[in-house]
Amino acid sequence: MIQTLALSDYQALAELRYQIRRFIHFSEQSARKMDLEPQQHQLMLALKGLPPGLNPTVKTLAERMQIQHHSTVELVNRLSRAGLVRRSRAGADRRQVLLALTPQAEKMLSELSMAHQSELRTQGPALVAALERVMWPTKSARGSASKASEPVEEAG
Repeated sequence: MIQTLALSDYQALAELRYQIRRFIHFSEQSARKMDLEPQQHQLMLALKGLPPGLNPTVKTLAERMQIQHHSTVELVNRLSRAGLVRRSRAGADRRQVLLALTPQAEKMLSELSMAHQSELRTQGPALVAALERVMWPTKSARGSASKASEPVEEAG
């Protein structure tokens, strides 16, 4: 059976896309105000925010950013030339190159991240509401209060 979408489903998806795009636009503009390209900011954030157990390598960052390895190398090269990222050899495996933010990059990233948190406090509720409408379309259409009034079938 082929499932079809209602107009409200398309509207919910469009609204989610709009809210995501608004935040991305804010993020891109914030990075550019600090003389960073948006992907440079994203790489810095991905590097700083790596989950425990992941090594800060080009391969890991390429995966986290969902971009090609060679694109990640170019981003790292640009950030390195700008004095924002440094490379070092791993202790055990000297072939492995590890990446780290410089103090200057840490300061820039901190400022950008605080601005992003502030923006999310303002715009986040609309983003969350849009996401909820996509994830649970019938719940948001009915409202959460009507769910409690639905009849419950008794086990028999």
